[in-house]
Amino acid sequence: MLEVRELSSIRDERVLFEDLSFTLSSGDLVQIEGPNGAGKTTLLRIIAGLGLAESGDVLWDGELVNKAREEFYSNLLFLGHSTGVKREMTAFENLAFYQRMHGEENEERLWEALARVGLAGREDVPAAQLSAGQNRRVALARLWISQSKLWILDEPLTAIDKQGVKVLENLFEQHVNDGGMVLFTTHQDMFEGNPLLRRIRLGA
Repeated sequence: MLEVRELSSIRDERVLFEDLSFTLSSGDLVQIEGPNGAGKTTLLRIIAGLGLAESGDVLWDGELVNKAREEFYSNLLFLGHSTGVKREMTAFENLAFYQRMHGEENEERLWEALARVGLAGREDVPAAQLSAGQNRRVALARLWISQSKLWILDEPLTAIDKQGVKVLENLFEQHVNDGGMVLFTTHQDMFEGNPLLRRIRLGA
């Protein structure tokens, strides 16, 4: 379980959020929403351990994240505004590298992931020669090979078309139905009317 406890953040003397508390358990699908500048990205980065809060704590299975770093990060997949794709490597090599980092080698799953994000036929092209949208798809392909329980995704739908949005909706739903957790932000409509979705709003 992920627990956010009385988290506060201040940027440039402006309070983004204060005393924010919520939890995520297996099967939870949660969207952080709010206007631009409300602190959505800041919140996700703090939870992922990439930023500092003014006050408050983030816990994983009842233990402070900074004291359970190995356990937490072994269960975390974070996708932020930066794709983390290595420009000198091909799409396939990027995914293979990610997979090996997590102690797995399964070439069949890599090909399937690339096909899922529409990169079949582009797998041997260096990332530096791919468009921004295609690089985003390389990053998203990690979702299909990830064994992580907690997905934290900041605007994962950037440069993704309507069909791609539907594919990701189905993947998110499958992940939480399998006992995973998804915490995400997006400016696009997702899961309209879906009872699985819980929203947490920042700002006015």
